[in-house]
Amino acid sequence: MLCPKCHAAMEHVVIDNTQVDRCTECRGLWFDLEEHEELKAHADALDTGDPALGSLQNAIDRIRCPICPGDQLMIRMVDPKQPHIWFESCGVCHGRFYDAGEFKDFADFTVAEWFRSLRSTPRP
Repeated sequence: MLCPKCHAAMEHVVIDNTQVDRCTECRGLWFDLEEHEELKAHADALDTGDPALGSLQNAIDRIRCPICPGDQLMIRMVDPKQPHIWFESCGVCHGRFYDAGEFKDFADFTVAEWFRSLRSTPRP
């Protein structure tokens, strides 16, 4: 599989008998349906990329699902609890792609972030 953002090879990472794909270059993460919820406790081990690079990669928002045939365009999503986190999700297989640093941030939802979400303004 190739990374939907930078098109580099994805490597398999297995944690708790669950396989996740991580880009060898930009370090973005691909999760199949619901794997992102199952592996929150392992975010530090999985999300090893540079958040600054992830922020740059986040600007790339029209990406194709690396799993589905037919060049399925993915949907840009916003985490409702943490509206500063944007990730891409496939409307067919429901896989998710997180840029470097996003999954750690997603998994580490703190009280301070809850307060920040109350005053966050939606992105255009």
